[in-house]
Amino acid sequence: MRVSPLRAAAVAATTLALLLSGCAGTDDDPGTDRRVELRFQSLAWQKESVEANEQLVKEWNEAHPDIQVRYVQGSWDTVHDQLLTSFEGDEAPDVIHDASDDLADFADGGYLADLRTLLTDRLTADIPRESWRTTTFGDGVYGVPFLQEPRVLIANTKLLKASGVRIPTPDRPWSWDEFRQVAKRLTGRGRYGVAWPLKEPVSVTLNLGLSAGGRLFHRGPGGKVTIRSEEGDRIVPDTLHDQIGTDRSAARTALGMGGSDTLPGFFGGKYAMVPLGFSYRQQIVEQAPEGFDWTVLPAPAGRGGAVQGVSPQTLSVAAASPHKKEAARFIDFLLRPPNMVRLAKGDWMLPTGTAALADPALHTDRHGWATGVAVARGLRPAPAQSVRGYPEWKDKIATPALQEYYSGAIDAEELRRRLVDDGNRVLARYQR
Repeated sequence: MRVSPLRAAAVAATTLALLLSGCAGTDDDPGTDRRVELRFQSLAWQKESVEANEQLVKEWNEAHPDIQVRYVQGSWDTVHDQLLTSFEGDEAPDVIHDASDDLADFADGGYLADLRTLLTDRLTADIPRESWRTTTFGDGVYGVPFLQEPRVLIANTKLLKASGVRIPTPDRPWSWDEFRQVAKRLTGRGRYGVAWPLKEPVSVTLNLGLSAGGRLFHRGPGGKVTIRSEEGDRIVPDTLHDQIGTDRSAARTALGMGGSDTLPGFFGGKYAMVPLGFSYRQQIVEQAPEGFDWTVLPAPAGRGGAVQGVSPQTLSVAAASPHKKEAARFIDFLLRPPNMVRLAKGDWMLPTGTAALADPALHTDRHGWATGVAVARGLRPAPAQSVRGYPEWKDKIATPALQEYYSGAIDAEELRRRLVDDGNRVLARYQR
């Protein structure tokens, strides 16, 4: 079955309202009389996360001898192509771990089950509407968003205090202008104020752009999406561009780095701050030299407020699974509040569920957990969340264009032409 094309925002909102007002199914639905085996493909990769997932599978299997779950290890690096191959070969796992920004084409292709009649009232009510929007495509819901990762600033506490700058809080973050001035003040004596890891520049540019009032992707009549570059869309890329090329407060060498690549320089005092995903705190805890003092700060914000885009991790059910109800029951078990907290702590991320997010274990200043929980109030669906053709635009158009802009190889007008003009030609092929 193919899913209806994406409709206008009003239709999506109505669908979501219906979803959250009542869904079929309860946690204690009876199982089947036959023994069922489900395959659960997990993308957990950190040791604590893998252990948490495997332990929860073990607990489920012990409590449900008639519905056994087999844990299958997947990889973030290859998941899209691997899933596409498994869907086309009718070999997809029953329960699928992925990210919400990877679901649109799979939902449109009819590969994922619509979960509206499969989820329990408890689960649908526990996860906020903003999170459900990330997995709502057309008239259906094709994944359960359960883990989310904001971007934060990790700062060298000693250097930050010595600089005399104002310390930002989630309620009063730095503006983008203030952040630029702070980075300049922290620069000197062989040290850069900030190192932006820009090997994958698209998501950081778009998601942080929401705080500056940027959107880039705009949905019009009939659900058609077009790209426009407006004032708010230019603040984040221009700030990064100027920090690297004009202020010299951002390390040019970080242009080709991933997040982990910046950590040795951060520990060595070469960079005063590094903007990273929230989960990188685990690597910092494990790798930082003894006595190294660091702190978690909220990302800068502009006229859009202290918001940023996010693409949560999700759990979906394959449309071809013969055991959809059992798969949904297993998902409900995994995402009970105490279990969601275990999964979040294992991945050093934040749960989407309101009950899990309120757990005292996450409201601690240690390792910046409390800052992350506060930042979670401003998380919104990533701008390109449900845009068909986004992966091609990102890989073929936006990534090389942003890399060249940040390096100084092209100017702002050429960046706009590529993102907008070339980008709209890509999207048009998916919206005929």
